[in-house]
Amino acid sequence: MTASLAAAGWPALEAGHLKLLTFNLQVGIQTSAYHHYLTRGWQHFLPHPRRLKRLDMISDVLSRFDVVGLQEADGGSFRSGRINQVEYLASQAGFAHHYQQLNRNLGHLAQHSNGLLSRLAPQRIEEHHLPGPMPGRGAIHARFGDGPDALHLFVAHLALSHRARVRQLDYLSELVQPLRHVVVMGDLNCTPDQLHAHRRFRDSLPLHPVRPPLSYPSWQPRRALDHILLSDSLAADHVEVLEHLFSDHLPVAIDVRLPDACRDTLLARSA
Repeated sequence: MTASLAAAGWPALEAGHLKLLTFNLQVGIQTSAYHHYLTRGWQHFLPHPRRLKRLDMISDVLSRFDVVGLQEADGGSFRSGRINQVEYLASQAGFAHHYQQLNRNLGHLAQHSNGLLSRLAPQRIEEHHLPGPMPGRGAIHARFGDGPDALHLFVAHLALSHRARVRQLDYLSELVQPLRHVVVMGDLNCTPDQLHAHRRFRDSLPLHPVRPPLSYPSWQPRRALDHILLSDSLAADHVEVLEHLFSDHLPVAIDVRLPDACRDTLLARSA
């Protein structure tokens, strides 16, 4: 193990566990009612003096996890006070590795992004720009370890429209199908029933947990739109939504149990 891993002890990984979190950050806007979409919508374009304090509070929660997938983060534009939110959260929460995927570049006004925060060093990261009538949806593919027992983790944010999501799930199915140990996490903008109805995606990745907790809207959750989906080789020991963290989505957390071969691959690569 590396000195940093040894210092941390990392008993969870040695025991074959990883704590994962997915969170639609909504750029750090505080939303706790439907009318806030109207009254606070200006914060999608203009900075807010309390946004940095919100990020600090969010980072305290993220620090409890091993790998975090973020959606609707800003890459450092006017509205975020020129702060790259992925980089800032990684630094504040103590993550050694982070990656930002810029999906919709509006220059100085907005930098719509996905993000990955990780205590493990990814061996490879690929960006995928998902198909759709309008550009701006993407997925991050991070590979941890080498060979057939590597762990493949996707962070995705899918489209609102059904037709676009079908195409995007087709695209993800092609990526996932040949892999063994897979996690797909993110705001997929569809319910478990809608995912089950997509046969190609369902066949490429068994939908586990089958019934993720309700995550939207955060102030009165009625729909499960945020998912952490696992391949057959991985098991979920604990799945939960966390408390409201300002966004209109609740964070979804899961404790993943790795098979021995996958665990050994990750530990060997970290050594």
